[in-house]
Amino acid sequence: MDMPGIPVLRGLPTIAQPTAGIKPAMAEISIAPPRPEDYPDWRRLYDGYAAFYKMPMDDAIAGRVWQWLLDPQHALDALLARDHGGKVVGLAHFRAMPRPLTGSTAGFLDDLFVDPRWRGRRVADQLIAAVAAQGRERGWTLIRWLTADNNYRGRGVYDRVAKRTMWITYQMDLPAP
Repeated sequence: MDMPGIPVLRGLPTIAQPTAGIKPAMAEISIAPPRPEDYPDWRRLYDGYAAFYKMPMDDAIAGRVWQWLLDPQHALDALLARDHGGKVVGLAHFRAMPRPLTGSTAGFLDDLFVDPRWRGRRVADQLIAAVAAQGRERGWTLIRWLTADNNYRGRGVYDRVAKRTMWITYQMDLPAP
């Protein structure tokens, strides 16, 4: 029943009409390890990640991390999400982490960042799933990560794909001698 003065939206999903249109669409992306030619796109995202956490970033730091990612002997690994044109739209940096109390190995997700223009399309979910697939292949028992308390958008993703733990993180800075 139409009501005078109230616009009628027919055929469009609304919050009161749960349909597939309400849920974020899964982006059509590919996920693979970094290639040397990915550096400019990766650097743009990594700079955004550092800015989000208010961490200084310069060519020396970024260059060192990039070399780690391309070195198959280094502990740090990466997966990059690419759009259909090959542009990098998301990154995940991860590594193995020994778990002495269980005598097992887990994975640690160090960094996860998605281009703001690609958020809401489940790119982060797909990157986490790809890291989990790597972990299964490597025999990891779990994947663990940290995030800032005020990373509300990220925490929304993490609450959907994982469980929050009871652990509190401490840090002791070690100044150079």
